Amino acid sequence: MTLAVKTVFRILSKFEFKKNLFSLIFILFFFLLFPELSAQEPIIRTGAENTEAYLPLLKGKRVALVANNTSIIDNTNLVDSLLKLNVQIIKIFCPEHGFRGKGDAGEAMNNSVDPKTGLSLISIYGEHVQPQPSDLEDVDIVVFDLQDVGVRFYTYTSTLYYVMEACAENGKEMILLDRPNPNGFYVDGPVLKKRFKSFVGLHQVAMVHGMTLGEYAQMIIGEDWLKTNKKCNLKVVCCTNYTHKSLYRLKVNPSPNLQNMLSIYLYPSLALFEGTHISVGRGTDFPFQVFGHPQMTNASFTFTPRSIKGICKYPPLEGQTCFGVDLRNVNEKEIIGKKQIDLSYLKFAYENFPDKENFFNEFFYNLSGTQELRKQIEKNVPIEEIRESWQSKLSKFKEMRKKYLLYPDFE
Repeated sequence: MTLAVKTVFRILSKFEFKKNLFSLIFILFFFLLFPELSAQEPIIRTGAENTEAYLPLLKGKRVALVANNTSIIDNTNLVDSLLKLNVQIIKIFCPEHGFRGKGDAGEAMNNSVDPKTGLSLISIYGEHVQPQPSDLEDVDIVVFDLQDVGVRFYTYTSTLYYVMEACAENGKEMILLDRPNPNGFYVDGPVLKKRFKSFVGLHQVAMVHGMTLGEYAQMIIGEDWLKTNKKCNLKVVCCTNYTHKSLYRLKVNPSPNLQNMLSIYLYPSLALFEGTHISVGRGTDFPFQVFGHPQMTNASFTFTPRSIKGICKYPPLEGQTCFGVDLRNVNEKEIIGKKQIDLSYLKFAYENFPDKENFFNEFFYNLSGTQELRKQIEKNVPIEEIRESWQSKLSKFKEMRKKYLLYPDFE
């Protein structure tokens, strides 16, 4: 039911008209005058939910899944759903945070067995970032289903690349079940320079790339980024009713420290602090919604990181009182309306950190994808001037991006 319909019924209920004839006449007259208001908003269905598009392709095949806690159909994990549909699942490849999504950021996950299904869990994060040839010997087809958040340094895009490469090299079919990008309504940030290539940024894309993983996979193929000369036999099962104007709210936390939509919207701006000595609230009940440090000045809000099992075992600045900024009252609509990374947080933290020589660490280059941003912050370059320095390469990326879009764009 649309907001307009709900509003009409709420008004009628106040006047106790809802059960009488006048109420019915009023409603009919209202929607005769404004028929567009009675239309239901289209429901977005993920690729995984469009089972009719891919179940026939799995019949009689030995299937490996790249999946985790975000791989759901309604509220049921994809693995459980496919097992009930008699799909022959051989094993599960697990990205950062593991199959059940309980691993810390950066924590190496060992191979194991899923206690619920008895299926082998093969880690593709840490020592081995892609399926090995021996892992794929007993597999016919690989199904990839992860919920990304649309930021270059979120590692699921790197996992996607390495799985595609392994499938191409070993002659395995691959199906990608696409999901909406919750930050897919804009493109922003510096484009990665090759010299800062790492697992938190493999390709020369913008920091906020504005693509679904299905679109990103199309770009990997189209731009010939796979190292192997062999082609990846890829099928993307698209979402329905999704566009890049859609504000899609996730049903499941994409990772342990992104616990609500506010943190997901703030993530592109606050994750840059992971390349500094500033805490982003890991080890609190509100990660990626605050930032601070024990030495920060001009900040009255305090928080103390602690070890939290299943979310953050060893948070930075554990047990230390941090002074900083609380962003939990920031209106989501303000972030959405700006459609850009907010550098004011980074500038504020740097300006109010006494030990400026030790504010940044080397990881900042990998996250930002460039040397320039750090230098600009250190030199107190105005934000608009910083943003202007991105625009040339960002514009070229935007043009390249358009070739691979599977859904109507926001522009």
